Amino acid sequence: MWLVVAFVPVRTCVCMSDSTTPRTIDPIKLGIVGGVSVGAFMYGHAVVNDFWWKGEKVPFHVNTRSDYTYALNADKLGHMTFAYAASTVYSELFGWCGMSSTAAAWLGFGVAMSYQTYVEIRDGFSADYGFSWGDMAANTIGASLPVVQRYVPALRSIELQVSYWPSDAFTNGEYNSIVDDYTSTTHWLALNAYDVAPTQWQSWFPPWLGLAVGHSVQNLDGNGVGQHVVYLSLDWQLHRIAGLPPWLADVFRVLHLYHLPAPAVRLLPNVVWYGLRF
Repeated sequence: MWLVVAFVPVRTCVCMSDSTTPRTIDPIKLGIVGGVSVGAFMYGHAVVNDFWWKGEKVPFHVNTRSDYTYALNADKLGHMTFAYAASTVYSELFGWCGMSSTAAAWLGFGVAMSYQTYVEIRDGFSADYGFSWGDMAANTIGASLPVVQRYVPALRSIELQVSYWPSDAFTNGEYNSIVDDYTSTTHWLALNAYDVAPTQWQSWFPPWLGLAVGHSVQNLDGNGVGQHVVYLSLDWQLHRIAGLPPWLADVFRVLHLYHLPAPAVRLLPNVVWYGLRF
């Protein structure tokens, strides 16, 4: 898929937008997206290979032993969120290239799933990991959400996010990367309250302020022991501020994939109030 994206720009095509207005794909912009994608793929492969795939190589196998226990399935939320982020970013990029929003969403899904499938297949040859059907299911859900939102408007008020705050384990050097430490990671489901509130209540909610439910884990031992951590937080949806220039709204839209610090309360395993939860 990466090579297809890189070489499509040799020709200009005209497609129909969602409003049936002809749109011309810009081959230069598409070439930039393809070239940067190939470079990012090569760099990402080198980084992931160094972090995760340097161990013992084995014949392809499916992980049915520890896949659903070692991180209390927080890793599945990670796969879902990353696939959603990749699908969303590429949808925006393909739209920038001139594609209709629907075509851009489908291509974004294709790019996200291509990369995630590649990673899973490589995991299948690693003694430490193995191919995971659970990871593939999470990848599919996350990558397909931007596409489903094109056809189900009611789902457009929800978004997936991630945030990081170094845990003691990460600070003590127990992990190569913070993204591999699920005790340092919180995955969020953000909801725009203005969109879902009854009409008579919408004046109570500014369109740029939402709510988010976060999930993390703590005290993991790698064998299924640990605790789920759940948060309820405000969510800054800056891309919904009225009057923004389109380019700035697009920038804020991508930045919203990261949950910015906001007032929050931890609900589980015990109640803790935060002035700001990072």
